Amino acid sequence: MQRLSSSSTGFYKRVFPVLWFGFIVLFFAFSLWARLQPGSADDRPPDLVFLAMPLMMAAIGFVVFRRLIFDLMDEVWLDGDWLVVTNRGEKRRVPLADVMNINATTTTNPRRITVMLRSAGPLGSEFNFMPASPRGLFNLFKPDPVATALIRRVDAARQAAR
Repeated sequence: MQRLSSSSTGFYKRVFPVLWFGFIVLFFAFSLWARLQPGSADDRPPDLVFLAMPLMMAAIGFVVFRRLIFDLMDEVWLDGDWLVVTNRGEKRRVPLADVMNINATTTTNPRRITVMLRSAGPLGSEFNFMPASPRGLFNLFKPDPVATALIRRVDAARQAAR
């Protein structure tokens, strides 16, 4: 079996959001605490900016994480003519002949590959994963090698099914 998904998917899905929201909570708490200390700025109430900005960052972070990170599959493996997809401990096998389309985005961080299926199943009609692609500035302008190889494998599976 060949791993198609990045090994850092778990960091992006579980650790980074905790760090993001944890930093926001700490910033909010420390700024509120510093502002409410006796003798700080004539005991005025906290500035609205210090209260509103962390809430805006949390809301924007939630929307971005929900759209780009939380829908990523944990692991995607290529096993012959099958994709083995793991998400939240559940494994599903998808035949390559059932793949309708593969779309790779290289302009987002993390990169994403969207696999559209012919019929909806337990994974839905499509699923996303973060490919195990090389990183670097010049790789931004090249097609994703994992997506290219997967497209070729899907095409070969379709040709064999005919």
